[in-house]
Amino acid sequence: MDKDPAVDSEVDSFSLVLPLPYRVAIIIVLGVWAWGANLHYLHAIKIDVPALIRYPPRTSHAHLPHHLSTYRLAALLSLPLCASLLLFWTLTRCDPALVLSWEIIPNFYLLLLALAFLLPFHNLSRNGRARFLHTLRRISIGGLAEAQDGKFGDIIAADALTSYAKVLGDLFVTLCMMFTHRHSTAHPHRACGGAIVVPLIIAIPSLIRLRQCLIEYLRIRNGNKRSGAVGSSGWGGQHLANALKYASAFPVITLSALQRGEDPAKLGMSETTLFRLWLFFVFINSFYSFYWDVAKDWDLSLFSSARVRNSPEHPWGLRRYRYFHASELYYATILVDFLLRMTWSFKLSPHLDHFNDLEGGIFLIEVLEVFRRWIWIFFRVETEWVRNNRGPAPDDILLGEYGKYDVDD
Repeated sequence: MDKDPAVDSEVDSFSLVLPLPYRVAIIIVLGVWAWGANLHYLHAIKIDVPALIRYPPRTSHAHLPHHLSTYRLAALLSLPLCASLLLFWTLTRCDPALVLSWEIIPNFYLLLLALAFLLPFHNLSRNGRARFLHTLRRISIGGLAEAQDGKFGDIIAADALTSYAKVLGDLFVTLCMMFTHRHSTAHPHRACGGAIVVPLIIAIPSLIRLRQCLIEYLRIRNGNKRSGAVGSSGWGGQHLANALKYASAFPVITLSALQRGEDPAKLGMSETTLFRLWLFFVFINSFYSFYWDVAKDWDLSLFSSARVRNSPEHPWGLRRYRYFHASELYYATILVDFLLRMTWSFKLSPHLDHFNDLEGGIFLIEVLEVFRRWIWIFFRVETEWVRNNRGPAPDDILLGEYGKYDVDD
Protein backbone atom coordinates (compact mmCIF):
# COMPACT_ATOMS: atom_id res chain seq x y z
CA MET A 1 0.00 0.00 0.00
CA ASP A 2 1.51 3.32 -1.05
CA LYS A 3 2.28 5.83 1.64
CA ASP A 4 -0.09 8.78 1.61
CA PRO A 5 1.92 12.05 1.64
CA ALA A 6 -0.76 13.64 3.81
CA VAL A 7 -0.36 11.05 6.51
CA ASP A 8 1.71 12.00 9.51
CA SER A 9 5.22 10.57 9.26
CA GLU A 10 4.69 8.52 12.41
CA VAL A 11 1.81 6.52 10.97
CA ASP A 12 1.84 4.72 7.63
CA SER A 13 -1.42 4.54 5.73
CA PHE A 14 -2.04 0.84 6.42
CA SER A 15 -1.54 1.31 10.16
CA LEU A 16 -4.26 3.95 10.12
CA VAL A 17 -6.71 1.11 9.48
CA LEU A 18 -4.96 -1.88 11.04
CA PRO A 19 -2.19 -0.99 13.50
CA LEU A 20 0.34 -3.70 14.26
CA PRO A 21 -1.34 -4.91 17.51
CA TYR A 22 -4.54 -5.67 15.60
CA ARG A 23 -2.65 -7.47 12.85
CA VAL A 24 -1.00 -9.76 15.40
CA ALA A 25 -4.32 -10.38 17.15
CA ILE A 26 -6.23 -11.09 13.92
CA ILE A 27 -3.71 -13.70 12.77
CA ILE A 28 -3.71 -15.43 16.17
CA VAL A 29 -7.51 -15.59 16.27
CA LEU A 30 -7.59 -16.71 12.64
CA GLY A 31 -5.34 -19.61 13.61
CA VAL A 32 -7.86 -20.75 16.24
CA TRP A 33 -10.67 -20.72 13.67
CA ALA A 34 -8.45 -22.63 11.24
CA TRP A 35 -7.67 -25.33 13.82
CA GLY A 36 -11.38 -25.71 14.53
CA ALA A 37 -12.03 -26.19 10.82
CA ASN A 38 -9.24 -28.79 10.66
CA LEU A 39 -10.81 -30.74 13.52
CA HIS A 40 -14.31 -30.38 12.08
CA TYR A 41 -13.67 -31.68 8.58
CA LEU A 42 -11.27 -34.43 9.64
CA HIS A 43 -13.85 -35.60 12.18
CA ALA A 44 -16.47 -35.63 9.41
CA ILE A 45 -14.38 -38.02 7.31
CA LYS A 46 -13.73 -40.29 10.31
CA ILE A 47 -10.16 -39.24 11.08
CA ASP A 48 -9.69 -39.13 14.85
CA VAL A 49 -7.31 -36.21 15.35
CA PRO A 50 -7.44 -36.33 19.19
CA ALA A 51 -6.31 -39.97 19.06
CA LEU A 52 -3.38 -39.08 16.81
CA ILE A 53 -2.16 -36.29 19.11
CA ARG A 54 -2.98 -38.32 22.25
CA TYR A 55 -5.59 -35.86 23.45
CA PRO A 56 -8.09 -37.33 25.94
CA PRO A 57 -11.36 -38.42 24.27
CA ARG A 58 -14.74 -37.07 25.30
CA THR A 59 -16.10 -39.17 28.17
CA SER A 60 -19.67 -37.92 27.96
CA HIS A 61 -22.11 -37.01 25.22
CA ALA A 62 -22.82 -33.87 27.23
CA HIS A 63 -19.36 -32.59 26.32
CA LEU A 64 -19.03 -30.63 23.11
CA PRO A 65 -17.08 -32.28 20.28
CA HIS A 66 -13.53 -30.99 20.03
CA HIS A 67 -14.20 -28.89 16.95
CA LEU A 68 -17.25 -27.20 18.47
CA SER A 69 -15.27 -26.43 21.60
CA THR A 70 -12.57 -24.85 19.43
CA TYR A 71 -15.15 -22.87 17.48
CA ARG A 72 -16.59 -21.59 20.74
CA LEU A 73 -13.18 -20.40 21.87
CA ALA A 74 -12.60 -18.74 18.49
CA ALA A 75 -15.98 -17.00 18.65
CA LEU A 76 -15.34 -15.76 22.18
CA LEU A 77 -12.02 -14.33 21.02
CA SER A 78 -13.53 -12.82 17.87
CA LEU A 79 -16.44 -10.94 19.44
CA PRO A 80 -14.32 -8.57 21.56
CA LEU A 81 -11.88 -8.23 18.65
CA CYS A 82 -14.65 -7.02 16.34
CA ALA A 83 -16.00 -4.71 19.04
CA SER A 84 -12.52 -3.32 19.67
CA LEU A 85 -11.93 -2.69 15.97
CA LEU A 86 -15.28 -0.95 15.52
CA LEU A 87 -14.64 1.25 18.54
CA PHE A 88 -11.13 2.08 17.32
CA TRP A 89 -12.32 2.98 13.82
CA THR A 90 -15.19 5.06 15.20
CA LEU A 91 -12.94 7.06 17.50
CA THR A 92 -9.96 7.53 15.18
CA ARG A 93 -11.62 7.98 11.76
CA CYS A 94 -8.21 7.34 10.14
CA ASP A 95 -6.81 10.50 11.70
CA PRO A 96 -3.08 10.00 12.46
CA ALA A 97 -3.14 11.95 15.71
CA LEU A 98 -6.18 10.05 16.97
CA VAL A 99 -4.70 6.71 15.91
CA LEU A 100 -1.71 7.46 18.13
CA SER A 101 -3.85 8.77 20.97
CA TRP A 102 -6.15 5.75 21.13
CA GLU A 103 -3.45 3.08 21.12
CA ILE A 104 -4.85 1.82 24.43
CA ILE A 105 -7.74 0.14 22.58
CA PRO A 106 -5.71 -2.38 20.53
CA ASN A 107 -3.24 -2.77 23.39
CA PHE A 108 -6.06 -3.66 25.76
CA TYR A 109 -7.39 -6.29 23.36
CA LEU A 110 -3.94 -7.90 23.16
CA LEU A 111 -3.99 -8.10 26.96
CA LEU A 112 -7.43 -9.74 26.86
CA LEU A 113 -6.18 -12.21 24.25
CA ALA A 114 -3.24 -13.19 26.45
CA LEU A 115 -5.48 -13.60 29.50
CA ALA A 116 -7.92 -15.74 27.51
CA PHE A 117 -5.14 -18.26 26.90
CA LEU A 118 -3.51 -18.05 30.31
CA LEU A 119 -6.34 -17.86 32.85
CA PRO A 120 -8.25 -21.06 33.77
CA PHE A 121 -11.75 -20.06 32.63
CA HIS A 122 -13.90 -23.20 32.84
CA ASN A 123 -16.21 -22.26 29.97
CA LEU A 124 -13.44 -21.24 27.60
CA SER A 125 -12.09 -24.63 26.44
CA ARG A 126 -10.04 -24.91 29.61
CA ASN A 127 -8.62 -28.38 28.93
CA GLY A 128 -7.70 -27.54 25.36
CA ARG A 129 -5.97 -24.32 26.37
CA ALA A 130 -4.12 -26.09 29.19
CA ARG A 131 -2.96 -28.81 26.81
CA PHE A 132 -1.85 -26.20 24.28
CA LEU A 133 0.15 -24.26 26.87
CA HIS A 134 1.71 -27.48 28.19
CA THR A 135 2.72 -28.45 24.66
CA LEU A 136 4.02 -24.95 24.01
CA ARG A 137 6.19 -25.07 27.11
CA ARG A 138 7.66 -28.40 26.06
CA ILE A 139 8.37 -27.50 22.45
CA SER A 140 9.60 -23.99 23.30
CA ILE A 141 12.95 -25.52 24.24
CA GLY A 142 12.85 -27.97 21.36
CA GLY A 143 11.36 -30.77 23.43
CA LEU A 144 9.57 -33.71 21.89
CA ALA A 145 7.25 -36.16 23.61
CA GLU A 146 7.52 -39.89 23.05
CA ALA A 147 5.15 -41.33 20.45
CA GLN A 148 2.74 -42.68 23.06
CA ASP A 149 2.69 -39.32 24.87
CA GLY A 150 1.77 -37.14 21.91
CA LYS A 151 4.85 -36.75 19.72
CA PHE A 152 2.74 -36.11 16.64
CA GLY A 153 0.93 -33.28 18.41
CA ASP A 154 4.27 -31.70 19.33
CA ILE A 155 5.39 -31.86 15.71
CA ILE A 156 2.15 -30.31 14.43
CA ALA A 157 2.36 -27.51 17.02
CA ALA A 158 6.01 -26.77 16.29
CA ASP A 159 5.44 -26.77 12.54
CA ALA A 160 2.50 -24.40 13.01
CA LEU A 161 4.81 -22.18 15.05
CA THR A 162 7.16 -21.84 12.06
CA SER A 163 4.25 -20.32 10.14
CA TYR A 164 3.87 -17.79 12.95
CA ALA A 165 7.57 -16.88 12.99
CA LYS A 166 7.05 -13.40 11.58
CA VAL A 167 3.95 -12.89 13.72
CA LEU A 168 6.09 -13.61 16.79
CA GLY A 169 8.52 -11.00 15.56
CA ASP A 170 5.68 -8.51 15.13
CA LEU A 171 4.39 -9.34 18.62
CA PHE A 172 7.80 -8.54 20.07
CA VAL A 173 7.92 -5.28 18.11
CA THR A 174 4.47 -4.35 19.43
CA LEU A 175 5.46 -5.03 23.04
CA CYS A 176 8.79 -3.27 22.59
CA MET A 177 7.06 -0.18 21.24
CA MET A 178 4.63 -0.25 24.16
CA PHE A 179 7.33 -0.42 26.81
CA THR A 180 9.81 1.99 25.23
CA HIS A 181 7.36 4.90 25.19
CA ARG A 182 6.66 4.63 21.47
CA HIS A 183 3.16 4.46 20.09
CA SER A 184 2.26 0.85 19.29
CA THR A 185 -0.16 2.12 16.62
CA ALA A 186 2.56 4.05 14.80
CA HIS A 187 4.52 2.68 11.87
CA PRO A 188 6.19 -0.53 13.13
CA HIS A 189 9.68 0.16 14.44
CA ARG A 190 11.19 -3.24 13.71
CA ALA A 191 14.64 -2.27 14.92
CA CYS A 192 13.14 -1.89 18.39
CA GLY A 193 15.28 -3.76 20.88
CA GLY A 194 18.28 -3.87 18.56
CA ALA A 195 19.05 -4.95 15.03
CA ILE A 196 19.41 -8.66 15.79
CA VAL A 197 16.53 -9.29 18.21
CA VAL A 198 13.71 -9.61 15.66
CA PRO A 199 15.73 -11.88 13.31
CA LEU A 200 16.57 -14.09 16.31
CA ILE A 201 12.90 -14.35 17.26
CA ILE A 202 11.97 -15.22 13.67
CA ALA A 203 14.59 -17.99 13.74
CA ILE A 204 13.37 -19.58 17.00
CA PRO A 205 10.54 -21.74 15.51
CA SER A 206 12.91 -23.23 12.92
CA LEU A 207 15.45 -23.87 15.67
CA ILE A 208 12.77 -25.67 17.70
CA ARG A 209 11.91 -28.00 14.82
CA LEU A 210 15.57 -28.56 14.04
CA ARG A 211 16.20 -29.72 17.60
CA GLN A 212 13.14 -31.98 17.48
CA CYS A 213 14.50 -33.63 14.34
CA LEU A 214 17.84 -34.21 16.05
CA ILE A 215 16.05 -35.71 19.06
CA GLU A 216 14.24 -38.14 16.75
CA TYR A 217 17.52 -39.05 15.08
CA LEU A 218 19.23 -39.70 18.42
CA ARG A 219 16.33 -41.82 19.65
CA ILE A 220 16.57 -44.02 16.57
CA ARG A 221 20.35 -44.25 16.79
CA ASN A 222 20.25 -45.18 20.48
CA GLY A 223 17.48 -47.70 19.83
CA ASN A 224 19.55 -49.34 17.10
CA LYS A 225 22.54 -49.48 19.45
CA ARG A 226 20.51 -51.20 22.14
CA SER A 227 19.08 -53.75 19.71
CA GLY A 228 22.36 -54.27 17.90
CA ALA A 229 20.69 -53.90 14.51
CA VAL A 230 19.03 -51.31 12.30
CA GLY A 231 15.34 -51.30 13.17
CA SER A 232 12.27 -50.67 11.04
CA SER A 233 12.81 -46.91 11.33
CA GLY A 234 16.15 -47.18 9.54
CA TRP A 235 19.26 -45.39 10.76
CA GLY A 236 17.55 -42.00 11.15
CA GLY A 237 18.91 -40.28 8.08
CA GLN A 238 15.51 -38.89 7.15
CA HIS A 239 15.41 -36.93 10.40
CA LEU A 240 18.82 -35.42 9.66
CA ALA A 241 17.58 -34.41 6.23
CA ASN A 242 14.53 -32.85 7.85
CA ALA A 243 16.77 -30.97 10.29
CA LEU A 244 18.71 -29.64 7.31
CA LYS A 245 15.46 -28.32 5.85
CA TYR A 246 14.83 -26.19 8.94
CA ALA A 247 18.47 -25.13 9.06
CA SER A 248 18.12 -23.79 5.52
CA ALA A 249 15.98 -20.95 6.92
CA PHE A 250 18.88 -19.53 8.95
CA PRO A 251 20.95 -18.21 6.00
CA VAL A 252 17.82 -16.50 4.66
CA ILE A 253 17.19 -14.76 7.98
CA THR A 254 20.86 -13.93 8.59
CA LEU A 255 21.55 -12.51 5.14
CA SER A 256 18.34 -10.54 5.29
CA ALA A 257 19.38 -8.99 8.60
CA LEU A 258 22.77 -8.10 7.11
CA GLN A 259 21.10 -6.38 4.16
CA ARG A 260 19.02 -4.36 6.55
CA GLY A 261 21.64 -3.20 8.99
CA GLU A 262 25.14 -3.65 7.60
CA ASP A 263 27.24 -2.00 4.94
CA PRO A 264 28.04 -4.85 2.50
CA ALA A 265 31.50 -3.34 1.96
CA LYS A 266 32.37 -4.28 5.55
CA LEU A 267 31.68 -7.89 4.61
CA GLY A 268 33.92 -7.70 1.57
CA MET A 269 31.11 -7.87 -0.97
CA SER A 270 28.85 -5.56 -2.92
CA GLU A 271 25.19 -4.98 -2.18
CA THR A 272 24.31 -6.87 -5.36
CA THR A 273 26.39 -9.88 -4.32
CA LEU A 274 24.79 -9.95 -0.88
CA PHE A 275 21.34 -9.78 -2.45
CA ARG A 276 22.11 -12.60 -4.88
CA LEU A 277 23.45 -14.75 -2.07
CA TRP A 278 20.28 -14.12 -0.08
CA LEU A 279 18.14 -14.95 -3.12
CA PHE A 280 20.06 -18.21 -3.63
CA PHE A 281 19.28 -19.37 -0.09
CA VAL A 282 15.66 -18.22 -0.43
CA PHE A 283 15.18 -20.60 -3.34
CA ILE A 284 16.98 -23.44 -1.57
CA ASN A 285 14.73 -23.06 1.46
CA SER A 286 11.58 -22.72 -0.65
CA PHE A 287 12.13 -25.70 -2.93
CA TYR A 288 13.50 -27.93 -0.18
CA SER A 289 10.46 -27.18 2.00
CA PHE A 290 8.08 -27.75 -0.91
CA TYR A 291 9.71 -31.07 -1.76
CA TRP A 292 9.47 -32.17 1.87
CA ASP A 293 5.80 -31.22 2.12
CA VAL A 294 4.90 -33.31 -0.91
CA ALA A 295 7.24 -36.28 -0.64
CA LYS A 296 7.70 -36.72 3.11
CA ASP A 297 4.91 -34.98 5.00
CA TRP A 298 2.16 -36.09 2.61
CA ASP A 299 3.79 -39.28 1.22
CA LEU A 300 2.85 -38.39 -2.35
CA SER A 301 4.80 -39.94 -5.19
CA LEU A 302 5.26 -36.81 -7.30
CA PHE A 303 9.03 -36.83 -6.73
CA SER A 304 9.41 -40.62 -6.62
CA SER A 305 10.77 -42.78 -9.41
CA ALA A 306 8.80 -42.97 -12.64
CA ARG A 307 7.67 -46.50 -11.78
CA VAL A 308 6.16 -45.42 -8.48
CA ARG A 309 4.83 -42.12 -9.80
CA ASN A 310 3.08 -43.80 -12.75
CA SER A 311 1.79 -46.80 -10.81
CA PRO A 312 -1.71 -47.89 -11.92
CA GLU A 313 -2.65 -48.36 -8.25
CA HIS A 314 -3.11 -44.63 -7.75
CA PRO A 315 -3.57 -41.41 -9.74
CA TRP A 316 -0.38 -39.99 -11.20
CA GLY A 317 1.94 -38.57 -8.57
CA LEU A 318 -0.31 -39.41 -5.61
CA ARG A 319 -0.52 -42.53 -3.41
CA ARG A 320 -2.68 -45.60 -3.08
CA TYR A 321 -4.52 -44.89 0.16
CA ARG A 322 -6.28 -41.54 0.35
CA TYR A 323 -9.07 -40.23 2.56
CA PHE A 324 -9.72 -37.26 0.29
CA HIS A 325 -11.11 -39.07 -2.72
CA ALA A 326 -10.97 -36.22 -5.24
CA SER A 327 -7.57 -36.40 -6.93
CA GLU A 328 -7.97 -32.80 -8.05
CA LEU A 329 -7.88 -31.72 -4.41
CA TYR A 330 -4.37 -33.15 -4.02
CA TYR A 331 -3.14 -31.52 -7.22
CA ALA A 332 -4.64 -28.16 -6.26
CA THR A 333 -3.05 -28.40 -2.82
CA ILE A 334 0.36 -29.15 -4.31
CA LEU A 335 0.07 -26.07 -6.54
CA VAL A 336 -1.09 -23.79 -3.71
CA ASP A 337 1.64 -25.09 -1.42
CA PHE A 338 4.28 -24.41 -4.07
CA LEU A 339 3.12 -20.85 -4.67
CA LEU A 340 2.80 -19.97 -1.00
CA ARG A 341 6.08 -21.64 -0.06
CA MET A 342 7.78 -19.24 -2.45
CA THR A 343 6.21 -16.14 -0.90
CA TRP A 344 6.76 -17.29 2.69
CA SER A 345 10.51 -17.66 2.30
CA PHE A 346 10.62 -14.05 1.18
CA LYS A 347 8.50 -13.18 4.19
CA LEU A 348 11.14 -14.58 6.55
CA SER A 349 13.28 -11.66 5.46
CA PRO A 350 13.09 -8.79 7.94
CA HIS A 351 15.03 -6.44 5.66
CA LEU A 352 11.95 -6.06 3.45
CA ASP A 353 10.04 -4.45 6.30
CA HIS A 354 11.58 -1.01 5.96
CA PHE A 355 9.54 -0.31 2.85
CA ASN A 356 6.43 1.53 4.01
CA ASP A 357 4.43 0.39 1.02
CA LEU A 358 4.87 -3.27 2.02
CA GLU A 359 3.00 -3.15 5.33
CA GLY A 360 -0.29 -4.21 3.74
CA GLY A 361 1.48 -6.82 1.63
CA ILE A 362 3.33 -8.20 4.64
CA PHE A 363 0.06 -8.67 6.49
CA LEU A 364 -1.50 -10.37 3.47
CA ILE A 365 1.41 -12.81 3.19
CA GLU A 366 1.16 -13.62 6.90
CA VAL A 367 -2.54 -14.40 6.45
CA LEU A 368 -1.79 -16.52 3.39
CA GLU A 369 0.80 -18.47 5.36
CA VAL A 370 -1.83 -19.30 7.99
CA PHE A 371 -4.03 -20.44 5.10
CA ARG A 372 -1.20 -22.59 3.70
CA ARG A 373 -0.54 -24.15 7.09
CA TRP A 374 -4.26 -24.80 7.50
CA ILE A 375 -4.25 -26.79 4.26
CA TRP A 376 -0.96 -28.49 5.16
CA ILE A 377 -2.44 -29.74 8.45
CA PHE A 378 -5.36 -31.41 6.66
CA PHE A 379 -3.01 -33.45 4.50
CA ARG A 380 -0.37 -34.03 7.17
CA VAL A 381 -2.96 -35.44 9.59
CA GLU A 382 -4.58 -37.49 6.82
CA THR A 383 -1.16 -38.93 5.96
CA GLU A 384 -0.49 -39.83 9.59
CA TRP A 385 -3.88 -41.52 9.82
CA VAL A 386 -3.11 -43.56 6.70
CA ARG A 387 0.26 -44.57 8.14
CA ASN A 388 -1.37 -45.71 11.37
CA ASN A 389 -4.25 -47.55 9.75
CA ARG A 390 -2.85 -48.74 6.42
CA GLY A 391 0.79 -49.22 7.34
CA PRO A 392 3.74 -46.85 6.94
CA ALA A 393 4.62 -44.90 3.83
CA PRO A 394 6.04 -47.04 0.99
CA ASP A 395 9.56 -45.67 1.52
CA ASP A 396 9.46 -46.79 5.16
CA ILE A 397 8.36 -50.39 4.51
CA LEU A 398 10.99 -53.09 4.68
CA LEU A 399 11.03 -55.32 1.61
CA GLY A 400 10.26 -58.38 3.70
CA GLU A 401 7.15 -56.71 5.10
CA TYR A 402 5.83 -55.26 1.87
CA GLY A 403 3.35 -58.02 1.16
CA LYS A 404 1.34 -57.62 4.34
CA TYR A 405 0.31 -54.07 3.38
CA ASP A 406 -0.67 -55.02 -0.16
CA VAL A 407 -4.42 -55.22 0.39
CA ASP A 408 -7.27 -53.85 -1.63
CA ASP A 409 -9.34 -50.86 -0.59
